[in-house]
Amino acid sequence: MRILVVEDDALLGDAIQAGLRQSGYAVDWMKDGASAEQALTTEPYAAVVLDLGLPRLSGLEVLHRLRSRNIQTNAQTPVLILTAMDTVDDRIKGLDTGADDYMVKPFDMGELAARLRALVRRASGKTAPLLQVSGVKLDPAAHCVLYQDKPVELSAKEFALLHALMLNSGKVLSRARLEEQLYAWGDEVESNTVEVHIHHLRRKLFPELIETIRGVGYLMPRDKAI
Repeated sequence: MRILVVEDDALLGDAIQAGLRQSGYAVDWMKDGASAEQALTTEPYAAVVLDLGLPRLSGLEVLHRLRSRNIQTNAQTPVLILTAMDTVDDRIKGLDTGADDYMVKPFDMGELAARLRALVRRASGKTAPLLQVSGVKLDPAAHCVLYQDKPVELSAKEFALLHALMLNSGKVLSRARLEEQLYAWGDEVESNTVEVHIHHLRRKLFPELIETIRGVGYLMPRDKAI
């Protein structure tokens, strides 16, 4: 999953980026509101971690503009506000502007990752923390995969790709959409990267789990009989 972090403190932003990458996320990091606004108009993100006290454009204004676009496009990018502003009025204003969650600094990195998992899960219409499709079970928190109750070893990108497909089971995802979810800015992406990861997933799990929709993308059916 690809996450946008908007934080102007260099040390804290670097720590958040490193912690989320360790949790398996692809992370873009913006240091001001204007850059975040531009990123949100051009890139799809699974979720946003947003500070409020930002240079050039406030976090609340970034959020307000994002929600205005969401109304027009019928999209809903989950936003978690992460800020030192800790009064009740601050929380109310952030949530009423359109935030899905609100955390106050200082914070625990494990809790931040858990809250993001919950936001991404709910945005995809899932309620249970464990994803299950056709005998495959994926636990985002434990970062493990079972097939027929036996553990399957996956690389970080294979896990992220499987996670994206299972969150969107029943939907066709294009190669470009999958690349956007798997890789942050600056990551090197070869032209056949997604195809290679798909091939490895089929070999490690079973070939019929992921269907190729020629000229469109890849599909993981909701209720695939094995």
